[in-house]
Amino acid sequence: MSQHFLLSAKARTLSLAKVMRLSDEEAYEAFKAIRWADNDGEAYCPRCGCLDVYKYESRRIFKCAGCHSQFSLTTGTIFASRKMSIRDLLAAIAIFVNGAKGYSALQLSRDLDCQYKTAFVLAHKIREALGAENKTRTVSGDVEIDGAYFGGYVKPENHKDDRKDLRLKRNQTGKRKVVVIMRERQGRTLPFVFDHEADSLPTIEARVQTGSTVYADEASSWDGLQARYAMHRVNHSVQFKDNEACTNQAESFFSRLRRAEVGTHHHISGKYLRHYANEMAWREDHRRVSNGEQYGLVIAAALAHPVSREWKGYWQRAA
Repeated sequence: MSQHFLLSAKARTLSLAKVMRLSDEEAYEAFKAIRWADNDGEAYCPRCGCLDVYKYESRRIFKCAGCHSQFSLTTGTIFASRKMSIRDLLAAIAIFVNGAKGYSALQLSRDLDCQYKTAFVLAHKIREALGAENKTRTVSGDVEIDGAYFGGYVKPENHKDDRKDLRLKRNQTGKRKVVVIMRERQGRTLPFVFDHEADSLPTIEARVQTGSTVYADEASSWDGLQARYAMHRVNHSVQFKDNEACTNQAESFFSRLRRAEVGTHHHISGKYLRHYANEMAWREDHRRVSNGEQYGLVIAAALAHPVSREWKGYWQRAA
């Protein structure tokens, strides 16, 4: 029997112990090398791009000789205005990466010995950075499309006759959202959040390139796509796969997201559902990549992402 990739030695190239044993200077230099990797780890001005900068010895800040602005290692990144040490940020990313089915903010706050809100905001900043690349991405070729509803849970009544069918519009609270997935077979995953499946058609038409072959189930929500794409449909009430028509890879993503919701986070607010969906799409796309390489990709994405507009000023409720 072949061994699962996550159980193999190739999947384990990151040691949390090594990250935690880094000195402050070693952590700083490692972060610096990633932040300015395109300049051999040497600092340059994030505002004007000038390579001529001065380094203050008393504090870890720099000054640009061109525009005279002062900046630090995290200026202009998603970690700007940080209070957490660089080593703790590296440890947080390592812990986040190693959560195969996600990692809750409560667990992260205990691991880092910080407030729950601090861990919550930090985790969402990382999710925002991971999802940034999906803002303009498109998919093509063989594309599977499907939708699944999350949130809006209502505890079932004791007697069957009193129970409510949440599929009916009159019984929905407005908190229940649908995640619509567009996934290339053996390719990338694009998740989006809507109130209803039918609301996703304009986004699908904008993100799935013309000439692609679309695979979907028999839900009437997807009927409007038939005039634009070559479509193959499968009736899931009869079978899961009809020749080449199936949505198994889309269902694989939903399985990962559902396990994260039920087993790790226990509750996902509709307000933040898109962030969790982006995280799980990233994990699904990089499931065959070692945790060490994932660690580097997350750090690079976080340092390339500008200051968060959603999470900046969170403590003042300005977001």
